Amino acid sequence: MSSNEPKIYVLPNLMTAGNLFCGFAAVLSILEGALQQKTGFPSAGFYHRAILFILGACLFDLLDGRVARLGGYESPFGREFDSLADLISFGVAPALLVFQIVLAEFDRAGWLIAFVYLTCGALRLARFNCVAAEEKGAGSKNFNGFPIPAAAGLIVSITLMMLWMQEGDVRIGGWKYALPILMLFLSFLMFSQISYPSFKALNWRTQHSMTRFLFVIVIIAFTLLNWQWMPAVLFTSYLGYGLFMGFKNRNKEESVLAAETEQADEVRKDFEI
Repeated sequence: MSSNEPKIYVLPNLMTAGNLFCGFAAVLSILEGALQQKTGFPSAGFYHRAILFILGACLFDLLDGRVARLGGYESPFGREFDSLADLISFGVAPALLVFQIVLAEFDRAGWLIAFVYLTCGALRLARFNCVAAEEKGAGSKNFNGFPIPAAAGLIVSITLMMLWMQEGDVRIGGWKYALPILMLFLSFLMFSQISYPSFKALNWRTQHSMTRFLFVIVIIAFTLLNWQWMPAVLFTSYLGYGLFMGFKNRNKEESVLAAETEQADEVRKDFEI
C-alpha cells in the first residue's frame, strides 16, 4: 500500500455508507412517486418512504461522527466521504422531494429555488471541510451556519406533518407553498455566520443525572409514538434555538461594545481636563 493511500476506518465509514444508501433510496422513491403521480395512481406512499429514508440518513449521519470520535478514527477520507453522502441525502433528495410536491408548479422559478438550496448546501459543506482541515482536529463545539442535515430534516419532517394532516394526500393543500419559502430561508441560514450547537461534546461517555437521562428517554419514546409530527417540532426547536441565541449574543456584544465606548469616552474626557 502506498504511503499516500488514505486511511479508511471501517465502522464510521459504514455509517456514512448507510447515510448514502438512505439518500439514494430516497431519490429512487421520489422518482417512483413522480411516475405514479403522472399516471394517476396514488403516490403519497412513495413520498412517505422517501421522507423516512432521509430521516434515516440523519440518524446515520449522527452516528458516523460519534463512532469516529469515540474510537479516534477521524480522518480526511471520512470527512470527504461524509460530505459527498450528505450532498446526496440532504441536498439532492430534499430538493427533489419539494420540487415534485410543489416547485414543479412554478416552472423555471421552481428549478431556481431547488438549485439555490442545493448550491448553498454544497457551499456549506465545502466551507465546513476547509475549516475542519485548518483546525486539524481541534474542532469547534458549534457549527458555523445551519447544518445541512438539520435543514433537510426540517424540510422533510414538516412535509411529513403536512402529509399526515391531509391524510396522505400529496397535494397537501395551500400549506405546501410554505415549503419554497422555507427552503430559501434555510439556504440563507446554511451559509450564514449564525452558530448552532454541534453536540460534539455529547458522546457515549457523557454522564448526566438520572433526571436528564429519563427526560431524554421520554422525548425519544414520545417522538416514536408521534412520528408523524414530533420530528418537525424537534427540528424547528433546533432552528429557533440558534436564532434566539444568535440574537441574544448579538445584543450582549452590542452592550459590551457600548460599555467599552462609554468607558473610553470617560477616559478621553479625563485626559482633556
